[in-house]
Amino acid sequence: MGTDKPLGEEIERLSIASGDLRVLPVEAIRNIARRLGVPERQVELTALGKHILPVRYQRNLGTVGWDGQAKLLQSSVAVIGAGGLGGYIVEGLARMGVGGLLVVDSDVFEAHNLNRQLLSTERDLGRSKVECAQERVSCINSAVSVTSVRARAGRDNLPGLLEGYDVAVDALDSLPARFELQEAAQARGIPMVHGAIAGYLVQVMTILPGDRGLKSVYGEGDVPEKGIESWLGNPAGTPMLCAACQVQEVVKLITGHGELLRNRMLMIDSEVWEIQMITWDRSSRRREWA
Repeated sequence: MGTDKPLGEEIERLSIASGDLRVLPVEAIRNIARRLGVPERQVELTALGKHILPVRYQRNLGTVGWDGQAKLLQSSVAVIGAGGLGGYIVEGLARMGVGGLLVVDSDVFEAHNLNRQLLSTERDLGRSKVECAQERVSCINSAVSVTSVRARAGRDNLPGLLEGYDVAVDALDSLPARFELQEAAQARGIPMVHGAIAGYLVQVMTILPGDRGLKSVYGEGDVPEKGIESWLGNPAGTPMLCAACQVQEVVKLITGHGELLRNRMLMIDSEVWEIQMITWDRSSRRREWA
């Protein structure tokens, strides 16, 4: 509390004009945080409260607004999986200014990841995916805090891992694991944003607490470990496309803007650019083509 007044004064002193806005440069935020011993996220939130915009979010403003940007900074999102989907999701959320990220993955980078996984480089082969994710975020947005957990996410640890997070994002690579994540998110009472890819194909939907979600698509019984991605593979552009859709769903969930992919699944076949929406009645297993 004792830092509130000097923090506000420093923000006002170091802000600059940019058209009709007062903005706060990245370096000014770092300097204020260092001098006053406060987190950079606190500096950014205090600035937003004074209608002084951290300049890094200038291109977000027209879409999410002042309140939306503050909500993003105050939110925490769990990204389960740091491979093809997870790397792009973590990148997008960090650039939007989601204040806290949990990244969970047990794997290290291998050469076959290089075709599509944003966080993988030749230099980083053999390194932990979550370690690379944490480093990447620190280079993009130092106001974002990252908790990295090198572990295989499953029924035993997911409920504990998701505690305190606002949204869970499915960046996994097997159907049973996706069902376990949905189960854990439902138990925690938080939404889950599902995404899956195979070849040129993308599917995305958002599952709120109480929704049937994946069960509306795959039923109640056992599901196979892998789907058609095991023979179609995953080219470079497909995870980018899917992750972009998932990031947009997370942003809409947090800010309250827009219409969610709830009780419906967006399906994109980018080989022929066929886009479909599968919808289903909330109270039944009936599916309809929109």
